Amino acid sequence: MARQLDEQIAGRFAVGRRLRVLDVGMGQGTQALRLARAGHQVTGVERDATMIAAAWEALAGQPEGIRERMRIVEGDGRDTGVHFLPGSFDVVLCHGVLMYVEEPDPLLAGLARMLAPGGLLSLVVRNGDALALRPGLHGDWAGALASFDTVNYRNRLGLDVRADRLATLTAKLAGIGAPLHTWYGVRVFTDTASDGAPVPADLDALLAAEERAGRTDPYRAVAALLHLCGVRG
Repeated sequence: MARQLDEQIAGRFAVGRRLRVLDVGMGQGTQALRLARAGHQVTGVERDATMIAAAWEALAGQPEGIRERMRIVEGDGRDTGVHFLPGSFDVVLCHGVLMYVEEPDPLLAGLARMLAPGGLLSLVVRNGDALALRPGLHGDWAGALASFDTVNYRNRLGLDVRADRLATLTAKLAGIGAPLHTWYGVRVFTDTASDGAPVPADLDALLAAEERAGRTDPYRAVAALLHLCGVRG
């Protein structure tokens, strides 16, 4: 996903430009910190105290120049209008958040308002068109059959959450003025790997295969996650 995001940033903005980045639901700050290291001015929004503490701990170990480029705001992603003016950011990330939001439309509209004209919106969501794949590959036939006609599922944390279908999100992005520019699949081959599985010796080959599949039909359509990139008109 990081490679996909970098590809979109490189194709949209001048080389060396310091971008204003907003990461909504930043978690422990993995992507926010990575982009701050790349020279961008990054603001992360997170409401979970444990994740915020982890992000601060990671940031504390960075050189002063990187620490100065990253800001952490405690808050809900649906309240971006409370903290920031419209059009304040060149890039807005919302990765792995929509599945926890029962009604995502207000959140999406708020994210689009944060974008400057020509700005990039990056979403990572659970693929609602491929929910049957994981239980099917594990031989859970009842679970696979139940997944075909729903966008609701139980994740690995045991939480009841929701997925998004590509066609539905495409229409929503057009409606909020940040139409879909391109999309990728994420975790095409590796979604069934167990949590805590050791890093394979051939990691570079694995990543190359995932990256190729994530941009190639029909593989990307059955990925566990979708990475959608919209552009503010």
